[in-house]
Amino acid sequence: MRAGSGLAMALWLLAIPAASHAQSPAPPAPAAPAAPATEAPIRTYGLSLLGKPALPADFKSFEYVNPDAPKGGEIALSSIDTFDSFNPFIVRGDAPLDVLRVWDTLLKPDADEAESEYGLLAKVIEIPADHMGVAFELRPEAKFNDGTPVTAEDVAWTFNTLREKGRPFYRQYYADVASVSVESPTRVVFRFKSSTNRELPLILGQMPVLPEHWWAGRDFDKPLTDPPLGSGPYKIGHFEFGRTLSLVRVPDVWSKDLPVMRGLNNFDTYRIEFFRDDTVALEAFKAGQIDLRNVNISKEWATAYDFPAVQKGLVKKAELPHRMPTGMQGFGMNTRRPLFQDERVRHALALAFDFEWANKNLFYGAYTRTQSYFSNSDLASSGIPQGAELALLDKYRDQLSPDIFTKPFTLPVTDASGDNREQLRAALSLLEQAGWKVKDRKLVNAAGQPFSFEILLNQPAFERVALPYVQWLAKLGIEARVRTVDPAQYQRLSDTYDFDMIVVQFGETDSPGNEQTGYWTCAGVKLVGGDNLMGVCNPVIDALVHDLVTAPDRAHLVVATHALDRVLLNGWYLVPHWDLQTVRVAYWDRFGRPDKPVRTGLELDSWWQDSAKAAATDEARRHGL
Repeated sequence: MRAGSGLAMALWLLAIPAASHAQSPAPPAPAAPAAPATEAPIRTYGLSLLGKPALPADFKSFEYVNPDAPKGGEIALSSIDTFDSFNPFIVRGDAPLDVLRVWDTLLKPDADEAESEYGLLAKVIEIPADHMGVAFELRPEAKFNDGTPVTAEDVAWTFNTLREKGRPFYRQYYADVASVSVESPTRVVFRFKSSTNRELPLILGQMPVLPEHWWAGRDFDKPLTDPPLGSGPYKIGHFEFGRTLSLVRVPDVWSKDLPVMRGLNNFDTYRIEFFRDDTVALEAFKAGQIDLRNVNISKEWATAYDFPAVQKGLVKKAELPHRMPTGMQGFGMNTRRPLFQDERVRHALALAFDFEWANKNLFYGAYTRTQSYFSNSDLASSGIPQGAELALLDKYRDQLSPDIFTKPFTLPVTDASGDNREQLRAALSLLEQAGWKVKDRKLVNAAGQPFSFEILLNQPAFERVALPYVQWLAKLGIEARVRTVDPAQYQRLSDTYDFDMIVVQFGETDSPGNEQTGYWTCAGVKLVGGDNLMGVCNPVIDALVHDLVTAPDRAHLVVATHALDRVLLNGWYLVPHWDLQTVRVAYWDRFGRPDKPVRTGLELDSWWQDSAKAAATDEARRHGL
């Protein structure tokens, strides 16, 4: 599954002879009617949305990997979650995302390029001259791990099954696909409803291909408790639902020598231990039961890593810079609830959050306030709309706040003293305009009903952020409560939108696209398990998302994204949080990793076990350091 994938501009398709990169000859494609040379389809080994693919047809491996990395060893990770299923494609059940390692996809992204993919199961990608579809020709050597071939029938069956029985995400993501047909055992063709959604070949390339024969007789729309069959580099090993899961490397996997897989998937075993409390997971890491932690809590990063293993150099800390859009995190308001349907109310709740105090007192000054849904990229809006963006927004002027055209979007800035009276006075003014009044130190509406809501969390660590916010809201007469539930319950409540306010995260890439439909449009408001968590339904936003998805080139995409960003920000659907331009990891010194920084910051699949380091570290752990 792809979060925050995207459309961009000119789709560059680098045409090459089909056999120039093959490891074995491809079967001939079925005969097709002759077409003029200028209308011949383009046959390629890789796709990119942002220009020419960085790698040539005969590349040996991705540039960020060590192609000679040794295989072996185990890496133990933690997850603050639970699981009772191996089917991550449906709403029912809790499946760990790590299980996606079991299945191969048609194409493989390059973690060091923005929006580029190269053939994995697919040997050749064919785009017709009218861009009304895409054909994938499978590698004849591609096999599931029971030895059966991966066929075009499997691809078509997977697509139809995901669209019919999978999470709502798939129906939205594949909405512009008109049909899929099998033209030979190794050739599958998707036809599109229009030529405007140029992201679709990449989207389809990221689809995990499932074995139709293995699923026969099984209910796809029910939680899966049998270890699934895949074609990928790992299979399910030992597991105890809700507690532990081991993914074991398939040593003779069919794809091991492909350029897109060389230097990756180096560990014999990925072991994931599941915890309900992150504090317990941290203690397990300190005790050597977990090998690596991705640290997203600034207090932990600043204070928790002074134990003996760190002092002796057995545990390392690293801040790995990334070159990715940070996306948006915030306290999201469920506008399905009448309480949050007034934009002035939502604006007031955002004004009440004192980021500067929190950054100083809770985050050790580590963060920057997020001012855009597409921050850390050229897609972030700024200032007031001008030029082509102004012309686009002008079509909807009578449906938008005048502020969008006259005032740059800004978030309040305090002196970090904790005395945010100016912001609270502005918030109270907005609430009064919306019909709320303070009576007996309580904020009530005309009917005397109090302004009261709940902030739902899935981990106790975030309580230290939510509770000060509750205190600031109390100064306005608002009764806010914090409730922390276990991950399984949280998933059920969020899937059915049974919450007032939660912490939301929207990942973005350099080329936003189809996923924006799931995030923001009216079509997703009632879909159980959908991505429109805040219930956003605005005809202008629907129109801007359509402009973004169908943008014919990069320039149009930037304009549409700026406009969408500006309307979302001024809609105050969430209380913006903060971001960081590095990935923080702490790990036991048992591993090797490539020297070249990767665009995503951390690409764990390219790490490997360093046998000498691992032996020394394990010996020290056995002897109590």
